[in-house]
Amino acid sequence: MSSSSLSFILLLCYLFLLLLLSSSVPARGRLLRLRKPDPADAAATARWLVSRNSWGVLSTISSDLEGAPFGNVVSFSDGPPGDGRGIPYFYLTTLDPTARDALKDERSSLTLSEFPLGTCGETDPENPTCAKLTLTGKLKLVDSQSMEAEFAQLALFSKHAEMKDWPEDHNFQIFKLDIEDIFLIDWFGGRKPLSPAQYFDPGKKQPLLESQA
Repeated sequence: MSSSSLSFILLLCYLFLLLLLSSSVPARGRLLRLRKPDPADAAATARWLVSRNSWGVLSTISSDLEGAPFGNVVSFSDGPPGDGRGIPYFYLTTLDPTARDALKDERSSLTLSEFPLGTCGETDPENPTCAKLTLTGKLKLVDSQSMEAEFAQLALFSKHAEMKDWPEDHNFQIFKLDIEDIFLIDWFGGRKPLSPAQYFDPGKKQPLLESQA
């Protein structure tokens, strides 16, 4: 092989490596795609945020604070890598106030940001172009004997491996958020209209905002 051919091959390898680095970022041993959905596709953006994030702020109606809202940083998963289904699952113990609150009043919200994914660049997390999502609904226990519990455990343990070794005497249980309302901002113009039905079926055409009609 001539020196010019070898140089050309090395150049191609270098360019390929640059392409890989520019399209992905490492996160907990996985490669997350940097490219996010088109801001015009609200359902795809919301599902992307839930699938790619591994933690968020879960807010409940506090039983210890006389009904005041209480936000707690929690880990979650909506499915194993490549099989996200949109439902956030949690591994919680009643030694923590979040689970205790949910067992008394199921009303809850999960708030996520695009910022931890590293795809907002230098943009401030509050800037509308750095997507933010709040899912509101009921935080419910998952039947431990159900097929859903098997899927939820696989979803959680595949994303949060250390959960498998958490103390048995803490009585961790699987909860899920039964989504009733979706608040998404991923661009200028305010909240994107998005129903739970559209969220779970991203192929549905999204309605236009009044300002876009």
